[in-house]
Parts: sequence; C-alpha cells; structure tokens
Amino acid sequence: LIIFSLCLGLIFLSGFFHVKEKNYSISKSPEELPIPPTPCHAKTNVMFLKTHKTASSTVLNIMFRFAERYNLTVALPADQLLHLGYPRTFVAHFVEDFEAIGQNYNIMCNHLRFNPSEVQKVMAANTFYFSILRNPIPLLESSYIYYKNNVPAFRSSKDVNEYLASPTRYYHPEDYRQNIYARNIMWFDFGYNNNAEDNTEYTQAILEEIEQNFHLILIADYFDESMILLKHALCWDLDDVIYFKLNSRSQDTVQTLTPESEERIKVWCSLDWKLYLHFNQSFWRRIEETIGLEVLEKEVDHLRTRQKELMETCLLEQEAVGKDHIKNKALLPFQSGAANILGYNLKQDLDNRTLRTCQRMVMPELQYTSYLYAVQHPHKKRKQLGLPLLWTSLQE
Repeated sequence: LIIFSLCLGLIFLSGFFHVKEKNYSISKSPEELPIPPTPCHAKTNVMFLKTHKTASSTVLNIMFRFAERYNLTVALPADQLLHLGYPRTFVAHFVEDFEAIGQNYNIMCNHLRFNPSEVQKVMAANTFYFSILRNPIPLLESSYIYYKNNVPAFRSSKDVNEYLASPTRYYHPEDYRQNIYARNIMWFDFGYNNNAEDNTEYTQAILEEIEQNFHLILIADYFDESMILLKHALCWDLDDVIYFKLNSRSQDTVQTLTPESEERIKVWCSLDWKLYLHFNQSFWRRIEETIGLEVLEKEVDHLRTRQKELMETCLLEQEAVGKDHIKNKALLPFQSGAANILGYNLKQDLDNRTLRTCQRMVMPELQYTSYLYAVQHPHKKRKQLGLPLLWTSLQE
C-alpha cells in the first residue's frame, strides 16, 4: 500500500511539473514568441529620385509600367518640359496640374533636383522614397561622352583622360550651371552643392540627411540585385521589375580610362565617391538583413530567366541595336553628344496584347513621358518631341 501510494504521488508530482512546464512555455515574454508574417501589400505611392547616367532611365520605365498597370497618377512635368524643372531646385508647380490635383499623385520619377519640402507637397505622407547611385569612375566617363557638346569643361578638352589630367584647367567655377555634369553630379542631383569643400563633418551630415530622406538607395553596378531588393521593399511582383536595358550606348563610344584617371576621379569627384562608398555598404547590409545572399542569387536567376523569355518573345535581334538600325523611328531614343544610344526592334507578328506589352518595355523615356502626359492630360497640348507617335490615338 505504501509503495502504491508512493507511485501515485510520483505520478501526480510528475503531472504537476509537466503542467507547470507547459504553462511556463505558454507565458513566454512577447519578444521570444515567433512573430507571424505580416501580409505584404504593394506600395503604390513611390518617389524615385532619377539621377544621371546611373541606369535610371531603365528604372523610370519600370515605374511608368507599374503606374499604367495599376492606373496610378504620375507627377509629370508641366507644359512642354520633359523633366521636373531640372537643373533648377524642384518646386511643386513644376508638376502638371499640381494646383488642381494637390497631394494626390502616386508616382514621381522624372528628373528633378531633390528638394524634400517641395516634393512632400506633391507626394502623400506614406510615400516610399528611393534612388540609385553608380560608381563615379564609369559614371564620369559616361557623362563625358553623353554631354560632350553641352558642357564647357568637356567641350574644350580632347578626351576624358586629358580632362582628368587637369580638370581645373577646363572647369571654371563661373560656368558651374553648365558644368554640373563634370563634377559630383549625383551630389548635385540630391540637392547639394557639387563644388562644396569636402570635409568629414560636412559629408557625414549630408550622408545622414540622405539616409533620413530615403528609404532605399540602389546601386546601378549591381542592377539585377537592386531590382530584387526593390521588389522586396515595395512588395511588387517579379514582372513589375523585369526590364530591358534602356538608354545604354554602343561599346565603340566608350573611352578607356587610364589608371591615373581613375584615381583622379576619386579626388575630383570626392563627394560622389564618398556617397557611393557609403551607400554601397548599406546596400549589401540591407540585402543580408532582409533577403540573404542565397535567396538573392535564386531570385536574380529567376529575373534573368524571365527577362530572356521576354526578349525572345518581343525582340527581333534579341539585343539592343545602334540608332541607324532602329526601324521604327517612334522607338528611337534621344541621341546626345558622341554617344550612340541603342534601342530595339520588335518582332512583326505579335498579337495586340503582346505587342503592347513589348512596346512598353522598349519605349524610350521621352516618348513614354509624352504618352503618359497625353493620357493623364488629354485636353492639354501634347509634348512636342519631333518624333512620330508610337500610337496615333490613345485608344489604339
């Protein structure tokens, strides 16, 4: 009987401890409990600061296509302008119909010189802000070729290496408005003085300010990785960030920089160099914290596979072609300086729906801006591009 009672007592006690243990596991502190995944909703209020010579025309095409897909309102340049007042510092009335529409635009992505207080008048409080940067070394060479005829500092030098051998010989501060593309152009696009003295306290303050103003900064040198990061940040679909490279130039117009020139760019464009180094680091940190390198690699592969499928569906030559080989002049990109800006030829036998999808993928920036302007502001005078229209009527 004593043994039986002991056994019963042990069973009871073990049950008691078991229950206590179970209860303890239920009353874990909140931070230890697994957090259920929150449903992801596509962000539709988005501001993209379009920087120069950073693959930003390709991003603009992505933004415009997204706006059309969801019937969103784009903050487009007023009247005959094709940019939002650039290079002047942005003010809200540079946007068409701002006085009538107010803070009811969803997408803003045409070139502007950033001015947060004025942009906030146009864009809703919950807007997602992002931009893109590029390594200043290839960026400066690209600027040199593209703006060769427009920038006094470039125009008066023989080639990019000669310019960089002694920039102050060609770059005169009094011409700073015409010379913005010749030094720290990204710093200028973000709204700051591209001729400012580079001291640590100043640059650190600006980098912190940019971090406060923007939710995400992409890196053009890792464009596919950037698109995957953007897709996750905005909760968009893969097809929303699929792209064909736009506004690129033929390889034969690329000038080879000497190693000395490359080092000189880091000094001459030191503000851009610091900007790039800082956000290149935060870019990879963001990927590791949110996606992880393994998932990133898989998603980049998916993106490239889908891109290849679309190129096979849409394109005659499966690649971009030189300006003289573009058959439909309505798809001819704007040509500038000594660059040969490439474009695309579409296949002829596409059904209407596929054709429209493909046309949007390859539509150059100026034509797309003009087209969306006509859709959003049908009673206003169309923007004059001096090019044939892709669609003669908006219903086509």
